[in-house]
Amino acid sequence: MTRIHPQAIVDPAARLADDVEVGPWTFIGPDVEIGAGSVIGPHVVMRGPTTIGCGNRIFQFASVGEDCQDKKYKGEPTRLVIGDNNVIREGCTIHRGTIQDQGVTTIGSNNLLMAYVHVAHDCVVGNNIIMANNATIAGHVHVGDGAILGGYTTVHQFCHLGAWSMSAANSAVFKDIPAFVMVGGNPAEAHGMNFEGMRRRGYSPELIAALRRAYKIVYRQSLTLQDALAALAESAEQYPEISLFRDSILASTRGITR
Repeated sequence: MTRIHPQAIVDPAARLADDVEVGPWTFIGPDVEIGAGSVIGPHVVMRGPTTIGCGNRIFQFASVGEDCQDKKYKGEPTRLVIGDNNVIREGCTIHRGTIQDQGVTTIGSNNLLMAYVHVAHDCVVGNNIIMANNATIAGHVHVGDGAILGGYTTVHQFCHLGAWSMSAANSAVFKDIPAFVMVGGNPAEAHGMNFEGMRRRGYSPELIAALRRAYKIVYRQSLTLQDALAALAESAEQYPEISLFRDSILASTRGITR
């Protein structure tokens, strides 16, 4: 049976799984769907159209599925879609999309959004991501699986952050970050790859050495980007991780963080 606190306001048209918990003074609007095993804390505001999956936990004072802050937005029916087993901490703000993009903001599964994180309109956030306190991504940003955004990281609109990339605290990101690359500073600059994280994920010494060579080809050998990518072609066929690194550079439209 759904456990809704008597001081919560849940629109009759909202669709909540039978075991969803809703804390006091929370508001859930009519176009909201919440999957099984989710816990919505007190003082949360959820508007829609918003769909969240199973096993999510949303802490107090979060605002989920609100209209976006884009001045072009005129009340069109856009959406927010969130996957499973996410933790959304205190004061997070997550906005729906705009019709200027796909009309939907998307967050995957198994993510940790720490306190006061902001996810703007039309963002695409993957899986197993950590966004530390006050990290902020502007509209249309894409964040690849496993990425880590340090506290107070700010990301310019339309940037793409590659899978398993990482930003230091207080980074200001204005260009794309290739997969696995670590950045820091304002403006952010590349500072190697997250090799310690690779070891923790069980990458072999051979693979880590290959990724280290790939990074040096792009960042340390004074090659043009075209020549560097050509030099990576053979190793990309041997290692899927180098292919991921190379492809994330090839797909960049804003230029990569150097």
